[in-house]
Amino acid sequence: MEIKGRIIHVLPLQEGVSKAGNPWKKQEYVLETEEQYPRKVCFNLFGDKVDQYPAAIGDDVTVSFDLESREFNGRWYTDVRAWKIEKSAPAAQAVPDMPPMPNDIPPFPPAPAAPDLAPSSTDDLPF
Repeated sequence: MEIKGRIIHVLPLQEGVSKAGNPWKKQEYVLETEEQYPRKVCFNLFGDKVDQYPAAIGDDVTVSFDLESREFNGRWYTDVRAWKIEKSAPAAQAVPDMPPMPNDIPPFPPAPAAPDLAPSSTDDLPF
């Protein structure tokens, strides 16, 4: 699945060592979608993906992710695990409109003649 939006929070990096003695790390981000009704989605990167896809607050991104739920002590937990983050190209900064140079002004056609709104003697309408 994919979701597009802007990174609004970068949570602290979590690191540890598994029972097997292997180091692990997890980075969580909060993304806000750019829809009529924006949604906030917390997703995470795990392991080598943390270093492979760094993101910062304000980055416009497209996140490819998988959803996974698991049960623990009778409660269910859902994980939004990203496997790729693509940063959107930064929007070109708007350049203020410059007034046209005199040679760039196209000629305007003459204005149409105004209609004659005076009542005529052949007008038989009562108003």
